[in-house]
Amino acid sequence: MQFVITDDGSSTLYHPEVGEHYHSKHGALQESQHVFLRSGLQFFLQKEEPADVAILEVGFGTGLNFLLTADYIDSQGISLQYVGIEAYPLSEEIILKTGYENFVKQKIWSSFQHHYKQAQAQEITFTDSISLFIAHEKVLNFQAGSVRKFDVIYFDAFAAIHQPEMWTVETLAHVCSFLRLGGVFVTYAITGNLKRAMKALGFSIEKAPGAPGKREMLRAIKEK
Repeated sequence: MQFVITDDGSSTLYHPEVGEHYHSKHGALQESQHVFLRSGLQFFLQKEEPADVAILEVGFGTGLNFLLTADYIDSQGISLQYVGIEAYPLSEEIILKTGYENFVKQKIWSSFQHHYKQAQAQEITFTDSISLFIAHEKVLNFQAGSVRKFDVIYFDAFAAIHQPEMWTVETLAHVCSFLRLGGVFVTYAITGNLKRAMKALGFSIEKAPGAPGKREMLRAIKEK
């Protein structure tokens, strides 16, 4: 693994075996904020105005999406149940070198570094209003168990050219089975195959503006 400084000054990791970076080289922080926080979570909150929200992330990776989400939720007076799926969790040593403590409140970062390993074994009460569980397994083996249907899915797998199995209809159908009606699915990618698959799964789709370096991204709402 090799750290890379992206265009907005935040870091990401290059995965040599996969041949891809964990986040956009044009700005790891900007991509996470735009695609997942604003286009996913904040869009859902404005649409539904809930008292609590449940998020499923496919590809927990460095934890950046979770950290930014937890930091935002902490100031909103609502509760967050967050589940990330990660078949190959990064080591604590790598997590501590990301530099992401510069982008969130100290209490959020401190709790994350303290509970990161434990959260891979069980759901952790992260703060009074936030819980975290990192499912250490492949996505098709994931079962939500007692968790209620999720409100938002952050789909942050590696690109289809490097990890095609993550973008098949089978995988998308499995993941989206855990999303409630009216729930929101967001990802940085948008392709013809992805749009057709999501439509076939009962979603209305939208071409939303992309993060720096990408013209468009996909946001989809589950209608049936």
